[in-house]
Amino acid sequence: MANTAPLLTARGVSKAFFGNPVLRDVSIALLPGRVHALLGENGAGKSTLINMLSGALRPDGGTIEVDGKAVSHMTPPEARQAGIAVVQQELSLTANLSIAENIGLGAYPRRFGLVDYAELASRAREACALVGLHEPLSTPVGELSLGRRQMVEIAKALYRKPRVLILDEPTSSLSATETRILTDLLERLRSEGTAILYISHRLNEVMALCQHVTVLKDGSVTSDQPLEGTDAAGLVRLMVGRDPGDLFPKWQPSPSTAAAVSVRGFSAGLMRDVDLDIRTGEVLGIGGLVGQGQEDLLLGLYGAIPAKAASAMVNGNQALPSGVPKANALGLAYVPADRKREGLHLIHPIITNLMLPAFARLPALKPRNRGNERELAHSLATQLGIKGDLGRAAQALSGGNQQKVALAKWMPHEPLVLLLNDPTRGVDVETKREIYIMLRQLAQAGKAVVLMSSDTPELVHLCDRVAVVREGRVAAMLEHGALSEEAIVAAAVAADKPKVAA
Repeated sequence: MANTAPLLTARGVSKAFFGNPVLRDVSIALLPGRVHALLGENGAGKSTLINMLSGALRPDGGTIEVDGKAVSHMTPPEARQAGIAVVQQELSLTANLSIAENIGLGAYPRRFGLVDYAELASRAREACALVGLHEPLSTPVGELSLGRRQMVEIAKALYRKPRVLILDEPTSSLSATETRILTDLLERLRSEGTAILYISHRLNEVMALCQHVTVLKDGSVTSDQPLEGTDAAGLVRLMVGRDPGDLFPKWQPSPSTAAAVSVRGFSAGLMRDVDLDIRTGEVLGIGGLVGQGQEDLLLGLYGAIPAKAASAMVNGNQALPSGVPKANALGLAYVPADRKREGLHLIHPIITNLMLPAFARLPALKPRNRGNERELAHSLATQLGIKGDLGRAAQALSGGNQQKVALAKWMPHEPLVLLLNDPTRGVDVETKREIYIMLRQLAQAGKAVVLMSSDTPELVHLCDRVAVVREGRVAAMLEHGALSEEAIVAAAVAADKPKVAA
């Protein structure tokens, strides 16, 4: 394979925005039949490099080559014509269009000048079969879960039968079953000679899937080498420039047994007849297979979807919140998994996003104190390491920094209960560590932190207890001393019946 000519190459490319260098003399070669990992912290330049390889951005210096030939002004349509397909971390689907219409968008088959819907359905069905999508092709994408939308995005790329497939955090919202389907698919594509660029912060996936790795740090290549003989700790050292140390803060038991939230007979969405206590001073994990009702549990407690309970106590209030404003007033805060669609207003400045909850609580007609707002926003940015001009649009931030903003905006209001939906999805190792430290500090300060996560090691090492949800019920409540990946998975799939802690 070493003598095979690359299908797509970046050679010595550089890029700067407003005078700030983002990429410096970066080279990468994507070979047929090889899965090539691209690693780096958020802000290292990965997204910029992807956009140059797919024609969305032009390099300031260096060249992009397709089949060994330099292409000076390649556009996204020309990249697609050359067989280059990209699955971005942030989905590019249209909610009100059907699965088939999204998959074929921009490349609809035509007959007599009109869209040939029969041919579109046939080709879309073929792409869906590759990724295990069995929903009716007429289903509007907006009705699908985040994980299923991710599979539609992958099917959309496969619809064009790419020679080069670029995947940015493709498993960040997938279930274990969907991840296995994708893994098998990539092995098949590799055997057929497809060149695959794989970006992920899940290093176990990288070690299992990839044969070669390029690591970016601060816009420069720090390593370009075969993965054989490299371990996960070595990859972390290359990304962050130091030994990884302990990713998770040292766990200490919470002295509190007082409940901030207590519900009996709780039902919301898929959740049915749940009894649950959320204690002050603890990080309570919510685990289980994707789509078992975990998100409905959080949304129901937050008043974002209809919920009922035989009895409830929420921070001293003897009833569930009747809506999101009431939940906020009771000291609950919610951070969604899809930060770009639900957690932030991307086109607005960072400072505006940091102040959003404050705006919601501002009395009508009361003038804003912009000086205080700037001072508070800068304080939050300093605490969480959000660097640069806060007047920039939030969409200019890396994914990790966007997630910090989505969390930080709640901090001035000192919520008593923080409901977190996969808060480290798609963020780099160092940002994960910063978020973990913040969550433990919040718990130690007496807050109740509810952490729904698809990352099982995260639940094991960070949480005081983990409620494993299966088919809309709490199948097991595992105390910290009994936590392991095996115990969580066993409870999630009903491999055995772990004893429910008191």
